[in-house]
Amino acid sequence: MGSAHGGAGSGPWILGVRHHGPGSARAVRAALDAQRPRAVLIEGPPEADALVALAADEEMRPPVALLAHVVDEPGRSAFWPFAEFSPEWVAVNWALEHGVPVRFIDLPAAHSLAMRAEEEKEEEREREKEGPAGWEGESGAEGEPGAGGQSGDGGEPGDGGEPGAAGGPGAEGGPAADPDAESAADPDAEPAADPSAEVLRVDPIAVLAETAGYDDPERWWEDVVEYRGQTADALAPFAALAEAMGALREVYGAGGHDRDLVREAYMRLQMRVAAKEFGPEYAVVCGAWHVPALREKTTVTADRALLKGLPKAKVDMTWVPWTHRRLARASGYGAGIDSPGWYAHLFAAPDRPVERWLTKVAGLLRDEDRLVSSAHVIEAVRLAETLAVMRGRPLPGLSETTDAVRAVFCDGSDVPLSLIHDRLIVGDVLGEVPSAAPAVPLQRDLTRIQKSLRLKPEALERELELDLRQANDAERSRLLHRLRLLGIGWGEPAAATRGSTGTFRESWRLRWEPELSVRVAEAGIWGTTVLGAATAKAESDAVGAAALADVTALAERCLLAALPDALPVVMRVLADRAALDADVGHLAQALPALVRSLRYGDVRGTDTGALTEVAAGLAERVFVGLAPACAGLDADGAAEMRTHVDAVHGAVGLLDDERHAKATGPDTAGATATDTAATLPPSATDGIRPRWYTVLHTLGTRDTVPGVIRGRAVRLLLDEGELSQDEAGRLMGLALSVGTPPAEAAAWIDGFVGGGSGGMLLVHDERLLGLVDAWLTSVPATAFTDVLPLLRRTFSAYEPGVRRTLGELVRRGPAAQPAATAAVGVPGFADALDEERAAAVLPVVRLLLGLDASPEDSDALAEAAG
Repeated sequence: MGSAHGGAGSGPWILGVRHHGPGSARAVRAALDAQRPRAVLIEGPPEADALVALAADEEMRPPVALLAHVVDEPGRSAFWPFAEFSPEWVAVNWALEHGVPVRFIDLPAAHSLAMRAEEEKEEEREREKEGPAGWEGESGAEGEPGAGGQSGDGGEPGDGGEPGAAGGPGAEGGPAADPDAESAADPDAEPAADPSAEVLRVDPIAVLAETAGYDDPERWWEDVVEYRGQTADALAPFAALAEAMGALREVYGAGGHDRDLVREAYMRLQMRVAAKEFGPEYAVVCGAWHVPALREKTTVTADRALLKGLPKAKVDMTWVPWTHRRLARASGYGAGIDSPGWYAHLFAAPDRPVERWLTKVAGLLRDEDRLVSSAHVIEAVRLAETLAVMRGRPLPGLSETTDAVRAVFCDGSDVPLSLIHDRLIVGDVLGEVPSAAPAVPLQRDLTRIQKSLRLKPEALERELELDLRQANDAERSRLLHRLRLLGIGWGEPAAATRGSTGTFRESWRLRWEPELSVRVAEAGIWGTTVLGAATAKAESDAVGAAALADVTALAERCLLAALPDALPVVMRVLADRAALDADVGHLAQALPALVRSLRYGDVRGTDTGALTEVAAGLAERVFVGLAPACAGLDADGAAEMRTHVDAVHGAVGLLDDERHAKATGPDTAGATATDTAATLPPSATDGIRPRWYTVLHTLGTRDTVPGVIRGRAVRLLLDEGELSQDEAGRLMGLALSVGTPPAEAAAWIDGFVGGGSGGMLLVHDERLLGLVDAWLTSVPATAFTDVLPLLRRTFSAYEPGVRRTLGELVRRGPAAQPAATAAVGVPGFADALDEERAAAVLPVVRLLLGLDASPEDSDALAEAAG
């Protein structure tokens, strides 16, 4: 078929490379400059031939990737990433610069995607037969769907069709390593009878590195390729690597990947086509693992036989932005590398790379307010060079520069190194693709909106604060909410950083990941515009929602995303579900989200009239069914219902305020509900608060209701001023009476004073504190251990200052309290310190403080306690 190297006119030239290797990239350019082939063939999907010219577009900025997806199933997709330092990218640009035809010759994505779908089905059947222990899985193969066939699963294919090595930096085009393997196979060991049975644990670069006496495969590759200067014979490095790969394939064959044989057969056929069209003077750029197979002499009939009967799917292909972070092996990419940012630097700065790198590191640390001077940089360069000499390396590598940075810039600390690794060694560079690149209509509309809103996708996560009173910020918010509804998670809501709780502010965390391009393609089935797609998706979700709470949450999302056409459909489904759902818990769970949505009307300019009426009807149904639903609940059910009671209480307040606001108009903005009610006719003041208070009275006084709910109802009435202090004290006294089981009384206390604000209530109302203390001291010892966990949970939620104040009040006793409180005469309070009880804790205190049991220590502790 041809040699891997030769003089001018002795092609074809098969250039075996390491994907994403800057040394390989420079060597490819040197070889192409030397041989001047008439055509360049590149390992990659032939469907990309129509897109290759876009690589020279001035808007194209690597890293980028070819994205192929099944037309009818966009989620089944594959990526072929390219960085500026990828040999294939260099070959493409060389061909375009010199007007030389360039073609991709790997197995078409139409076949590889369809084959992967069948393999997944077969693997699923095998797993069902053998169980989880019977399947080991494999890393994603380049140019094919990754594990699971979903681009978003982190198993996307590599950049050129090569089985990547997940177990080491070799990813050079060797057999895929088992993701669970921790070391390379022993190159001196006798091969197994069936080498393919164990090849999943082999990384060819790791094998070659170990043979050369290197523990670190990445370091071996850098020494023999990346840090070596150009040789006189531009083809010599490819000949040496081809020879090494030939020896490996003699041992491991196809590496256990039968699909490699199919791909290589297809590539050989394409090479024959190129030979007829251009003669032997053409170059092939492929993963080095394939070189021996492409040089193998086979017949056309044999190659075609391997391709017979391959499944096929209809696919679309385009360019999409990629990131350095997704080129890293840590992302799960089979052909990934450890340090994309470092390799990009080596490729862009072939002269004085160490000095330039350390200057870049110094700039990053200065931006983070660390003191790094020019003298630090000079000293770090000297140290890195000295380390390289001591370690016998031709040039300081990443390990030497990192050690120098740690010692000189970071004072021996590894903490700043994590920042350097994240920002520089890996990096957050996000590529760009030309507007002329094919895209689904939804992607084009999204790109147009992003430009108009000045909201550029970025790989680095950033915070975005929005003021919804500003037109541009409001549009940004609608876009992000619409995308979330479509499953395109570009932005995630975050807690506001400015301390504002108003509905006019939003905070987002934005980060664009390459997989989002697939999500956009998937969402394209809903429409050609973001607004239209989000509307159709919301309507579909409403009809298919399983629970009432899902529909109310969807109504809230429709308001946030400003989908007026979808809201009527959602409201109709909501009304139907609410009318049929008899579960009070479901109704109570749905009401808060629905009422929250009413707040968005003012700031977002959305009409919420229909929502108000549906929410009011939902609240009435909750009022009717809540008390019967609370009867006979166990502890878990009571705790859950308590949260519903709290949520409904907050929702009722918002809903009543909203109805008053709609009845009174804007002129009464800022007035209290009571003030407003005084100016309205009776029909307008018939709010839902009074009816809710009646429900709470019922819950607080009915014996069949669990204690935690009764206590909570009493507390809510007390806070709203619907219950006097004396009446609350009376109900507490009944709940904590001798006839009440201790566990039920403890639950009542949890409901009444549980939560952050319960402690302040006891601080300011010492009569209630006395009742709690009286009950606590009267609990029998046999029951105390049962109620202690609940009480501990209740009081541990208080702020430390509140707990300290309550302790002081208990210590002081009724003498320091108002006369009315002192008259209660509850146990646990005394006129003076009980020295006998206080002395009982001294041994424990001495043990904790490590003090000797001397009389002086005891006197000192007693004095401190007094």
